[in-house]
Amino acid sequence: MVSVVRLIRSDSLSDVAQYAYGASVESGARLIFLAGACPLEMDGSTAAVGDYAGQAAKCVETLAEALRAADATMSDVVSTRVLVASSRQEDLVAAWEVVRDAFGDHDVPSTLTGVTVLGYDDQLVEIEAVAAVPDEREGM
Repeated sequence: MVSVVRLIRSDSLSDVAQYAYGASVESGARLIFLAGACPLEMDGSTAAVGDYAGQAAKCVETLAEALRAADATMSDVVSTRVLVASSRQEDLVAAWEVVRDAFGDHDVPSTLTGVTVLGYDDQLVEIEAVAAVPDEREGM
């Protein structure tokens, strides 16, 4: 499937950021707004208690499954927001590295934010995302 997502970069901005600075979506696309992917097991318990990287990995699994349910993949993601319950930069980086690696070459625009608390017991990480895929109804 041809991607409708175009990542935007600029030689006038720092290349230290590990993501594109923007993204655009072609007309005729179906947008998918995903709820925050949480590190929850099937029984509702929180995975990887106390482990930022472990919870980020579970969130990525959850995000990938939600995308599959919407007939989309990680390469269809337009942007993410990664929420980490910590005021320590190293905790945010531990979570971010997992998320960044999961996207590989599709380095979508992302915001990494430290927050005071998240919604589930022992939850440390959550990933919000927006994706776009071609709208099959286009041209009907």
